[in-house]
Amino acid sequence: MGTRSNLAVACFSGALVFACALAACGSRTGLFVEQDEVFDAGADQGHLSPDQFVPDEPDAMEEDAFDALPTIDSNRPDVPVFNPCPDADATLIYVIGEHNTLYSYDPPTATFTTIGTISCPSPAGTEPFSMAVDREGIAYVEFNDAHLYRVSTKTTSCTQTRYDPSSNGGTTFGMGFVANAGDAGETLFVAGTLSSVLATIDTTTFAFNVVGPFAPPEAELTGTGDGRLFAFYASGNHSDIGQIDPTTAKVSAADTLALSQGQGWAFGFWGGAFYTFTAPAGGTVVTRFDPLDQSLVQEAMIDDIIVGAGVSTCAPSQ
Repeated sequence: MGTRSNLAVACFSGALVFACALAACGSRTGLFVEQDEVFDAGADQGHLSPDQFVPDEPDAMEEDAFDALPTIDSNRPDVPVFNPCPDADATLIYVIGEHNTLYSYDPPTATFTTIGTISCPSPAGTEPFSMAVDREGIAYVEFNDAHLYRVSTKTTSCTQTRYDPSSNGGTTFGMGFVANAGDAGETLFVAGTLSSVLATIDTTTFAFNVVGPFAPPEAELTGTGDGRLFAFYASGNHSDIGQIDPTTAKVSAADTLALSQGQGWAFGFWGGAFYTFTAPAGGTVVTRFDPLDQSLVQEAMIDDIIVGAGVSTCAPSQ
């Protein structure tokens, strides 16, 4: 999520067998799209009342609110999810720095590769805030003015979407894609930093649809190819990763990490583990958290403040 000040404003599987039926979702150098990929930048989106989708303020979250929750590993899905990703092992985690630099991160080698600088038609003074990546290698990058852009992870070309920030009261959000249960699609979930709701954004119409009240504060999101949704958020002087029911917005499981998120944070799920990107003291630290053995291992560092991360739901789930 975006850079923080004193008030942090901003912002990552089971023994299932999945059918693999559609086109491949990437190569070892990333999830690429062709350069002539069409980005719809139409501007005829209707404006909605800023408070139309904002529910009553949820009860304040107690520091020990999730103490009785099971750990993440105990909440694996019990229904098959269609996953059209025959080359899942070749996917990468993509991250965006506070000054518009797009990188890929390869978990097996713990290395960053600079892709380039995105040049979105955003107002002067705005910065990236959060990011998600779909199966086609398109990054959805939100800036801190709450506008949403589509970015090619191959060419860094960028166009503005028709998403209307007023549909969410102009509030920024964390976001991540989740594979749909029972079909080959995926859904972009968002969690508002100030509106306290979990919602979805249709990436064709860019309509904003509320799922329900969402308690974790200023959360970043990531999803999986087996239909799970997770949130990464501060909790007292540490951080939590919570498993979120995508149909109710409720936290169903949680693990606590001894991490300080710092000025910016993001995360992604890859190969059965979570990769967190935190900036506690300048630059970003990459930490791998394994929910099976609860291990927390620092893997890499980069001299940039990472404010968003996205990983395709084609990424390996174990």
